[in-house]
Amino acid sequence: MSEFKNLTTYNPGEIEQNWYEFWEKQGYFHEEVDSNKKPYSIVLPPPNVTGQLHMGHALDNTLQDILIRFKRMQGYNVLWMPGTDHAGIATQVKVEQNLMKEEGKSRYDLGREEFVKRVWEWKKEYGSTIVKQIRSLGASCDWSRERFTLDDGYYKAVREVFVSLYEKGLIYQGERITNWCPSCHTALSDIEVEHSDEAGHLWYVNYPVVGEDGRYVTVATTRPETMFGDVAVAVNPEDDRYKDIIGKTLLLPFVNREIPVIADDYVDPSFGTGCVKITPAHDPNDFEMGQRHNLQSIIVMNLDGTMNSEAGHFEGLTREVARKQVVAELKEQGLLVKIEDHDHSVGHCSRCNTIVEPLVSKQWFVKMGPIAEPALKVVQDKAIEFVPERFTKTYTNWLEGIRDWCISRQLWWGHRIPAWYCDDCGEITVSREDIDVCPKCGGHVHQDEDVLDTWFSSAMWPFATMGWPEETNELKHWYPTSVLVTGYDIIFFWVARMIFMGLEFKQEIPFKHVFIHGLVRDSQGRKMSKSLGNGINPLDVINEYGADALRFTLVTGNTPGNDMRFYMERVEANRNFANKIWNASKFVLMNLDNYDPNFVPTEDDLTLADRWIIDTYNQAVATITANLDKFELGEAASAVYDFIWNSYCDWFIELAKPRLYNKEGGRDRAVVQYLLVTILRHMLELLHPFMPFVTEHIWQHLPHEGESIVVAPWPTALPFGDQSASAAQMSIMMDAIKGIRNMRAEMNVPMGKRSAVILALTDESLRDVVNNHQDYFKTLGWAETVTVLGVMDAKPENATVTVVNGLEVYLLLKDLIDVTKERERLTKEKETLKKEIARLEGKLGNPGFVAKAPADVVAKEEAKLAEYKQKQQAVAEREEFLKTL
Repeated sequence: MSEFKNLTTYNPGEIEQNWYEFWEKQGYFHEEVDSNKKPYSIVLPPPNVTGQLHMGHALDNTLQDILIRFKRMQGYNVLWMPGTDHAGIATQVKVEQNLMKEEGKSRYDLGREEFVKRVWEWKKEYGSTIVKQIRSLGASCDWSRERFTLDDGYYKAVREVFVSLYEKGLIYQGERITNWCPSCHTALSDIEVEHSDEAGHLWYVNYPVVGEDGRYVTVATTRPETMFGDVAVAVNPEDDRYKDIIGKTLLLPFVNREIPVIADDYVDPSFGTGCVKITPAHDPNDFEMGQRHNLQSIIVMNLDGTMNSEAGHFEGLTREVARKQVVAELKEQGLLVKIEDHDHSVGHCSRCNTIVEPLVSKQWFVKMGPIAEPALKVVQDKAIEFVPERFTKTYTNWLEGIRDWCISRQLWWGHRIPAWYCDDCGEITVSREDIDVCPKCGGHVHQDEDVLDTWFSSAMWPFATMGWPEETNELKHWYPTSVLVTGYDIIFFWVARMIFMGLEFKQEIPFKHVFIHGLVRDSQGRKMSKSLGNGINPLDVINEYGADALRFTLVTGNTPGNDMRFYMERVEANRNFANKIWNASKFVLMNLDNYDPNFVPTEDDLTLADRWIIDTYNQAVATITANLDKFELGEAASAVYDFIWNSYCDWFIELAKPRLYNKEGGRDRAVVQYLLVTILRHMLELLHPFMPFVTEHIWQHLPHEGESIVVAPWPTALPFGDQSASAAQMSIMMDAIKGIRNMRAEMNVPMGKRSAVILALTDESLRDVVNNHQDYFKTLGWAETVTVLGVMDAKPENATVTVVNGLEVYLLLKDLIDVTKERERLTKEKETLKKEIARLEGKLGNPGFVAKAPADVVAKEEAKLAEYKQKQQAVAEREEFLKTL
């Protein structure tokens, strides 16, 4: 305790790391299965091994840690399962870039086996970085159970899921159009593509009608470079303009291949000319139309986005260069009719931002219809609830329109697809175990080169991390998990997939609640990004202000599902909040002479202030607990803050000081010591989930039971009966004191100057309370004397007044103000205002300034003028008032 007293200021850097090491060493974050306790579990959304801690992680992990620490203190059998994701594309791209930079080599120079070995080495060197950073935030995960989506046990689970779905006919291989990234060289699922509106063009091109010289069909296209893959031109069957050409053939420019004119309801007659070129290999809508009309697919590009041999003499050109040259040659041939500006949505790879190419290729797919239906039902039936509820619609809308999921990726890092092809008979074998020979003919086999989409393996995170497909004790006890905490940006990527995987393989939902949070934006409301240079590194904030201050900033003023703005000023204010608690705690500790830890007051021992603080504390416990239970973490944090700063520090400690300083106070001094210590300890426990480090440090220096605040019981109400009536009376007294403070501030009364306070009762039932507690006005309202008037007594003149419920509070101004000095001050202020008003009127009366200055500048000057005139009026009124004194 003496060590604590000697600390003059709160320094988070000195305490935070030490306490985290203590918690881990003591094993507070690890619990064994205990069937006598109610289970509570959360799985940490696994960050990429490539990752650095960013504000999104900091928010996400803080929210989870608050819930975990709260439930741990409530006595639940808690599991917070941590781990990291191998993050296929992201990690492979990172290692490839590093390989090229350091050695000037590509992965193909190394070969698959050596390259994957390099990725594992990279993961071992850098992969633990983000885990260390999450620890610095104070996250109380059970690191002894840490998992990785490529570890051995997880590998077994992924194989089991793939093979089981294949055996049920829910995984299939097929030629389908997918999103292809020419830079990452892999297929992407729809939700790995980010769309943005971009300025483009519509090129109107004439296609000659075969056998009718001089007749053309004009098509409008945004992608003339794909015309080499055209296999038809489509019109709407109800479009009277083109009914006579349906069934005829057109001559495809450059290629001179005849293609038919077909009718399809999909075609929008109002777009372009109403004639659409059909390129099934390079457009998803054209692909569907091609399927309906049995049209072939002609791929005209290589996997790197360059044109292939189908493009004739344009072969080898990039998509962009080919487009320009195709347009130029169409113009030369007289086939280009016109060009129009046209804004349209363009898809980009979410990893590298390259424009995605819709491309027909052979891929593995999950058939979504049969597994999406139950995943939709559990949310509609509220077996799983989204918080806030509005995100239910986001989820259901996506599932209702879902397409089959492309799960194969043309990468080397990840879970390799467990399918083998026989080189002799062509048999495809999908197996839980590696095979060496074809089970059908005994011939030589080779494994599929592709790996699974990262989201395929992370979709089984809630149950695979607990040992599935083995039926472990952890799985029996902690699955389904209690809540998933995540951002709204991965509802499709991850949340939906975990739900349908959980239902398919565990026949249970994976979690009961989905607690959605928004993005952390900068102070101007912009998304934090490298390109804007507005990102804030959480570790820099922690180093300067401490993890507690950062955590409290991220949770306060934040409502579920909404984006939040991040202000450094608020971090500083929350560091000051921690310092306020520190100093209040030092004060309490320094006044514990003769403290008896076994002393417990009776209800008869309690003063009005005691009864009020007990009632206020009990209300705070109920409010904070209820808000945590319904995921209103920001509201809970605000309630903790308000109780500590306002009720305990600013009021109760001040009222306690005279009783503490009275060394002969006997039982009364023991009562106030009991309340100061007991409520301080419990309010630290209430604050602990939000600010774990500073609360542990102070708690350890207070009289307490148990080893650590981490495993201390969650606070409950103090057992002194209903004190609400006394608390209501005390609130009236406090309002009166606030009124005195405000009146003194308005009159510029010096801090140390005491004054006469006159109280006029409008509610006679308050007389005893006011008479018996005049010391409160002297302690907190700087009262020299307190006079209590009756309902019929005359009110004082030349006094300022504040009216509160049941009381009128008067201060005699002649006792407060040095009239001569106040008149001198007002004269100076009047002269200053006169000059400023003249200057602004001159400026705004100048036609040149008003005409040339920006409108917002003129508006600011006009607002200043109005403000100064208002102040001038107030000064005049104050001068008149002083004449009455």
